[in-house]
Amino acid sequence: MAAPAPDGLWLPDLCRLPRLLAMLGLAQLTVLVVLLVPHPAAPWNVSAFVSASGYALWLALSVSVLLCACRRPLSKFPVRLGAIIAVALAMAVALIASAIVHGLFSSVGSVSALPGFGRFVGGSGAVVALLTAIALRYFYVIDRWQAQVAAHARAEADALQARIRPHFLFNSMNMIATLLRRDPVVAERAVLDLSDLFRAALGAGEGTSTLREEVSLAERYLSIEQLRLGERLRVHWDLHESLPWQLPMPRLVLQPVLENAVLHGISRLPEGGTIDVRLSFEAGLLEIEVANPSLPPDDAPAQGAGHAQRSIAHRLGFAFGPRARMRYGWNDGRYACTIQVPVPTEGATPVPGGRTP
Repeated sequence: MAAPAPDGLWLPDLCRLPRLLAMLGLAQLTVLVVLLVPHPAAPWNVSAFVSASGYALWLALSVSVLLCACRRPLSKFPVRLGAIIAVALAMAVALIASAIVHGLFSSVGSVSALPGFGRFVGGSGAVVALLTAIALRYFYVIDRWQAQVAAHARAEADALQARIRPHFLFNSMNMIATLLRRDPVVAERAVLDLSDLFRAALGAGEGTSTLREEVSLAERYLSIEQLRLGERLRVHWDLHESLPWQLPMPRLVLQPVLENAVLHGISRLPEGGTIDVRLSFEAGLLEIEVANPSLPPDDAPAQGAGHAQRSIAHRLGFAFGPRARMRYGWNDGRYACTIQVPVPTEGATPVPGGRTP
């Protein structure tokens, strides 16, 4: 089964600069391999190497441009048939180009520098067809793997969305019911915060959020939990004065970490405790740390916490690449979770007082 790209086309996109450079690099690598192969003929000189490199790069560029232009019509065919047609087109380009080159060398009397017509033209066509097939197969597998990773990331977000609903919803509704007669204003605010939280949960697998929205959502969640736990839950925010508030982020990244801090930390301690939330931005790296007092690892079940953290780490890796990091563990009676993601320096926005705008 083909794994289509986001635009619905299964043929790899050779119009993208990284892939075009990869095709040119593959052509140059082929020239280097031929140069290094022991051969009884006279060794290559600089002029021959430059000529061969120019010829190989010209073929690679021509094939890439052709397949780029034909990507949409070729993707209308079944995968196998379309791939055969794509390789045949690349081979046809090589045959025509090599015949032209051989003819030009013959017209200026330099045909002795090339093999015979049949060997030169046939060899060029065969090599280009083989390398094109390898390149298309490689890019196709990469596209399919990326599509599977994206689907898995969406599934993780959907699982997180399903997990956040039951216990928190019931607890919140019971808490709101007790507030209705005693403090209707606070109950109204709790309902609004709850609606914002679940609106974000419903869209967890779709689109992206921003750092500003994630922090705002986390504040709403904590305000609901503070109504439920009272003085047992205290929160200390430490926000750097310059943070990339518009940084695109996967939805529900910070709130599940805070939920774990409340459920597996504060709510299990009779005296409660303080959750420390620190956000800093330095040298193109955003760091988010959530720390809270907690029972020892052997006494505090953390299966749910581990699932949520693995889901977040997976989605961050998909969104930000290998530079995204997530660490968590116990140390001296406190549990800490740290998230690090790369961000361009120009994305930072100074905020007076270090609070969310």
